[in-house]
Amino acid sequence: MTLPTTQGQTVPDAWDYKGHPVDRSKSGGWTSAAMILGVEACERLTTLGIAVNLVTYLTETMHLGNATSANIVTNFFGTSFMLCLLGGFIADTFLGRYFTIGIFTAVQATGVTILTVSTIIPTLRPPKCNREDITTICIPASGIQLSVLYLALYLTALGTGGLKSSVSGFGSDQFDDTDPEERSQMSNFFHWFFFFISLGSLCSVTILVYIQDNLGRDWGYCIIACAIVIGLVVFLSGTKRYRFKKLVGSPLTQIAAVFAAAWRKKHLKLPSDPSSFFNIDDAAEGLMMKKQQKLPHTKQFRFLDRAAIEDPSVINANKWNLATLTDVEEVKLVLRMLPIWATTIIFWTVYAQMSTFSVSQATTMDRQIGKFQIPPASLTVFFVGAILLTVPIYDRLIVPIARKVLKNPQGLTPLQRIAVGLLLSIIAMVGAALTEIKRLRAATRSGLTNNPTAQIPLSVFWLVPQFLFVGAGEAFTYIGQLDFFLRECPKGMKTMSTGLFLSTLSLGFFLSSLLVTIVDKVTRNKHPWLPDNLNQGRLYDFYWLLVILSCLNLALYLIFAKWYVYKDKRLADEGIELEESEPTFH
Repeated sequence: MTLPTTQGQTVPDAWDYKGHPVDRSKSGGWTSAAMILGVEACERLTTLGIAVNLVTYLTETMHLGNATSANIVTNFFGTSFMLCLLGGFIADTFLGRYFTIGIFTAVQATGVTILTVSTIIPTLRPPKCNREDITTICIPASGIQLSVLYLALYLTALGTGGLKSSVSGFGSDQFDDTDPEERSQMSNFFHWFFFFISLGSLCSVTILVYIQDNLGRDWGYCIIACAIVIGLVVFLSGTKRYRFKKLVGSPLTQIAAVFAAAWRKKHLKLPSDPSSFFNIDDAAEGLMMKKQQKLPHTKQFRFLDRAAIEDPSVINANKWNLATLTDVEEVKLVLRMLPIWATTIIFWTVYAQMSTFSVSQATTMDRQIGKFQIPPASLTVFFVGAILLTVPIYDRLIVPIARKVLKNPQGLTPLQRIAVGLLLSIIAMVGAALTEIKRLRAATRSGLTNNPTAQIPLSVFWLVPQFLFVGAGEAFTYIGQLDFFLRECPKGMKTMSTGLFLSTLSLGFFLSSLLVTIVDKVTRNKHPWLPDNLNQGRLYDFYWLLVILSCLNLALYLIFAKWYVYKDKRLADEGIELEESEPTFH
């Protein structure tokens, strides 16, 4: 019998766009990954190009208050990241990553197009007014005008959520992790993925912000709309080269099924012998939906073990009334990660201030360099620059030192990286509070406290340290979180790991909105912390509040991090060899 000519040349568990076994030499690899990275760079350019300068548009053009504008920005960011969970569920259960990226990129392009149109048509904005004249009352945006704005923003957020949830997974699908060379390339892909995110951010806070402030919002948003359409076209042009994986169902479904099965059998007594539980070796072939690594039984969260008890009264077993012990242990792995997950949220609350109140501060300060005036939102370039500098400094300087001191070949562990990021965010907020006190003193000495738009004789570069520390903190926290969730989540929960990570960003922005709302309501009638005129406020107290919350959070995080045992160590202690997992950052 003659073997097919493709024998040994096809990629296991991968198919082409027609559903045929995919040829290794004609698919995947860096060519396919580059097209996927391109659409991610355009997504970052779009989302940040809108959000980083949105607070000035809301206050100066739509005539909204500082607190309201800050909440709109953070809610936009938060919704974008929270919708990644929805996008991941749709990709894993119904559409697959390719179609999810294509459809949601088109949705994002639609949202940006509506936003562009709203900046062109005069009736979709309130009348212009001179905010420097303190006797003038500016008319805020009407309900219809805000409705159009919200439609544009949340269509963009929906597109971002669907796109971002699948890009990293689909990009890694282009490399075969059973091949040593391609596995090494996959590890480099994640580094380039982070680089392209930062590159898109850099273009947003420099070129796009300058265009928006000097040529007009319509030009800036039109460029963004064109960029995301070009990114979509480039992505679709690679269809014939992509490697596709079959749908395996959402990990959210597995988690829900384990809890449902455990609840239905809550009356059953737990057996003392772990071998009595239903497991992979006992599972009927039709019940197994994906390849799993068999996990040992653990004593934590024992109430979930009932899901793996075979109930004689159940005739037709399915995943909603019977789970394997490995399914249960995979859900336990996720539950063990939740304390770490919860204590990283506050970092992104601090991060949110860089695109809201820090930009509002910059608007009132001296931004002149010769004849050139720095756009307020362009200070974020120091933030992005700190990220780009921290990564090579960590790799070339910190890792070798940490290897010698901590005896860890990777340098800092993911949890140690996150701890450094949390500490840097605290330092950033201390600096932000001190800078705001200095700014208010300069406004008082100059007699400018009653003028919200007057330029205070204090250089905007006093704000640089808070951007640098938060940017460096993101480099540690972002990569540390992504490494932690990719490493510790079960092998079949790649999308779940990304979703857990991105949900911390989302909840951090929502927490920022909640804190701003509470502080504004509590302090409004006496000594307002966050008034429309920051020169008459106490923004520094809001920053001190974040310092206190961040310190308490760091203490909790250190307790949970000390309690946490890495999955590979736990399996090694049980005498089980760890299968090759997703590549991690070094």
